[in-house]
Amino acid sequence: MSQRFHVFSLPPDLLDTLTPRNLITNRTPKREPSPPPVTAKEQASTGARTCNVCLGAAFADVDEQRSHFHSDWHRYNVKIRLKGGNPVSESVFAQLVEGLEDSLSGSASDDESAEESDAVDTLVTRVRRNVLSDNPEEGTPKVPISAVIWFHSPPATQIGTYRMLFPLETPPSAYLSELKEMQTPIEGGRKWAMFMVAGGHFAGAIVRVSRAAEEEALAPVNARKKPPKPKPETLVIKHKTFHRYTTRRKQGGSQSINDNAKGAAISAGAILRRYGEQALRDDIRSLLQDWAEDIHDCERIWIRASVSNRRIFLDYEGCVINKGDDRLRTFPFPTRRPTQSELSRCLLELTQVKISHFTEEDLRAQDEAFLASLPRPKPQPTPVSTADIEKPKPQRLTKEEEIYREKWSRLLDMITKGRLDPLKSFWEREAESIGGVNVAIPEWIGDRRASLLQVAAQSGHEEIVRWLLYDLRADPTVSVSARWTKADDAGGDSDTSDVPSSRRTAYDLARSRAVRDVLRRCAADHPDWWDWFGAARVPSGLSKEKEEERDDKRKQRRKGLKERMRERDEMLRSKAAEEASEVTTPEPLETHQESRGGPQRLGGSSGRADGIIGLTSEMRAKVERERRARAAEARLALLSGQARR
Repeated sequence: MSQRFHVFSLPPDLLDTLTPRNLITNRTPKREPSPPPVTAKEQASTGARTCNVCLGAAFADVDEQRSHFHSDWHRYNVKIRLKGGNPVSESVFAQLVEGLEDSLSGSASDDESAEESDAVDTLVTRVRRNVLSDNPEEGTPKVPISAVIWFHSPPATQIGTYRMLFPLETPPSAYLSELKEMQTPIEGGRKWAMFMVAGGHFAGAIVRVSRAAEEEALAPVNARKKPPKPKPETLVIKHKTFHRYTTRRKQGGSQSINDNAKGAAISAGAILRRYGEQALRDDIRSLLQDWAEDIHDCERIWIRASVSNRRIFLDYEGCVINKGDDRLRTFPFPTRRPTQSELSRCLLELTQVKISHFTEEDLRAQDEAFLASLPRPKPQPTPVSTADIEKPKPQRLTKEEEIYREKWSRLLDMITKGRLDPLKSFWEREAESIGGVNVAIPEWIGDRRASLLQVAAQSGHEEIVRWLLYDLRADPTVSVSARWTKADDAGGDSDTSDVPSSRRTAYDLARSRAVRDVLRRCAADHPDWWDWFGAARVPSGLSKEKEEERDDKRKQRRKGLKERMRERDEMLRSKAAEEASEVTTPEPLETHQESRGGPQRLGGSSGRADGIIGLTSEMRAKVERERRARAAEARLALLSGQARR
């Protein structure tokens, strides 16, 4: 069983042999000589026949430049820059090569290029390791700060204490001196205040964690008598626990947090939980006020609470513990429900040092394995100053240009939305400033269409198209630019899927038959205005006669369709009547004809046959019994009538 030590009463012989353990400072790898800094002269040469990687090395001709690109010096600089290092000059590279055991050019192997490549990689690796060792902040992986600080005692003993026991902002080099300072007894002993609150449960205590100085100096009066039993190192002076209903069962979270997130609930349980939170807050603050003198004498104040519950102890009017108190600590390990036993466990965990027994070789192996498991940070790229990046400044428009662009925006908006009357009045005022009806749409608008007629045709407004063609004589032969693709016209109902994407006129862009008819009528009415059937790509003109003929054909087609529909309905009705006539009624059950002179069944034969058709055997038996009963009643009535006579 290993011996346990109290953090405030370590054995002096063990304390004198302790040394701090540090993973970074313990490593002493071999370091290659660092390359000297690059001079400004070596960086000055630039030009077409220079190497920007190798510090601007200049060359007399192209052949010399090509041979340089295949040299070891250039390949080394390329690889070292990719790994975040700095390139070196040719003289410095020669010094680095001399430090290698095998020269880059002294290989007698058949595969000389492979060994040279391996030698360059080895040199890059060694120099990179040297850079990491010289710049631990940049290249060394960041070792996570552990909660426990370890000290080593030769040959094979290690003790660990929690970092939170030491004063805040204590440098690593001063941990050992602080640990030795903790062994000095003080008057009245060291006191701690420990508080826990979670889920409506509270536990608090004032504990003494080291014996007082007067107890240490106390000596027995009579040497023959047995010395008195020493008092324990830790002693609970005051303690208190209580509980309030503040959280819903199996749902967690305080009522105040739920109210802040979802609004104040109005249930009876919510009211009780709010009252419990307020009562818990008042009880804790009242307890702190009662323990104010003891808390003032405490060396450390340990608080386990959530962000919302932490406000109970701090930052209120008349608070006992100030928010910026340097004695405040949090428990550096997981804790359970706040109870008195949990406080005792946490006190034992904080005051007892951790002990391990590893040799120096085992410790070194553990350190190397731990450092190898840590991810190495990526080299940070050199920051580029914002002054070197010239951002294109947006072109500032003059007042006239802004007015001109606003006019174009209004014009295209009216055409797209089909507002003919405002368009006519606008065109009367601004036709000259716009440039006429056939002016090309400016490129800064970002519209793929080339003319106003194309915009109106694709928007599907036949009145605006008619006004542009007849009144303003817009040019229908203007074709859209080659930027237009077949996918841009997707969704239209025009039959222009075979039109080349580099040439589309207003007729090709029309999305409705009405707009195309307007173009065809204008071509028929004014064939001499434009090249309608060539450049405008209008298939044919649409005169009044052709339009009337088309309407007649459409009417006849509709009339024939109606007649065919009528004939089909009559056929269906006749077919339904025939099917109905072919339906036969079920034949009645076979009845036996009996002679008039012989005995006849009760109820008659016709009634019998009609009443039992479609019935089951049981139902037929019931009907038969009913008939027989009625016949018997009739016979009795007949006999009673004859007796009266």
